[in-house]
Amino acid sequence: MSVSSEQRKACIIQLLESEGKVNVLPLANRFMVSSETIRRDLDVLEREGQLRRVYGGAVKHAAYSPLEPPYAQRQSQHAEEKRAIGRAAADWIEDGSTIVIDVGTTAMELAKAIQDKQQLKVITNSVAVAGVLSDSLNHGRFRGKVTLLGGELNPEQQSISGPLCERMMEQFRVDLAFLSVGGVSLVDGITDYDANEASMSQLFARCAQRVVVLADRSKLGMTTFARILPFDGVEAIICDVDCPDEWKHAVDRSGVQWIKAASDHKKEE
Repeated sequence: MSVSSEQRKACIIQLLESEGKVNVLPLANRFMVSSETIRRDLDVLEREGQLRRVYGGAVKHAAYSPLEPPYAQRQSQHAEEKRAIGRAAADWIEDGSTIVIDVGTTAMELAKAIQDKQQLKVITNSVAVAGVLSDSLNHGRFRGKVTLLGGELNPEQQSISGPLCERMMEQFRVDLAFLSVGGVSLVDGITDYDANEASMSQLFARCAQRVVVLADRSKLGMTTFARILPFDGVEAIICDVDCPDEWKHAVDRSGVQWIKAASDHKKEE
């Protein structure tokens, strides 16, 4: 199927309308062109505001997502990838560190992965994370202290936020802030679904010497409701995939470290 660039782009828009997402390799096969040709088409369409680039392809420009799925539902989504990200994040933690972990299912996988650390101080506004850490302390998986911030409870997302929570956090300074986020975009930066939780994440970042973002591939190219930080406002992004080719130049220029988390299979090898 040999078609012009304009015909390809029109067809891509039609596919997006019907399917919501397109991937580079199937498009390249469909139009019998190279993957680089498709990436250029997608880049042009993104500049025109007709779609948003994500890992491996593109989504409708309405990839802006204001609503977050319930916590229980998210636990089963990309579970293996989140476990890998959690393990990779735990490798950043040294004995004697002070860290803050925010809310989210990937943050909970980090909490589960904390093992054999000594004199660790952990602050969190996640009820679920605090529960995991409490169990680990009881079973001697690590040694240290856990502080659960107080404030307004969001039972659906298992999070605590609000003015009281912020005032409590302002008393602390930490070595590392681990942020489990709703979206990672070169243009819109690091975002989250909930304004109160995003405000807490901003405060965590201000109170930390270093900020590490935890995001599986589904978050790449996504923009959610509330902005946390600009893209270059973090030290590292830990993801389950390599940095997208079309992002590499911007990521290198930003100075942000991109860390690909190893899966269970690769760790065994």
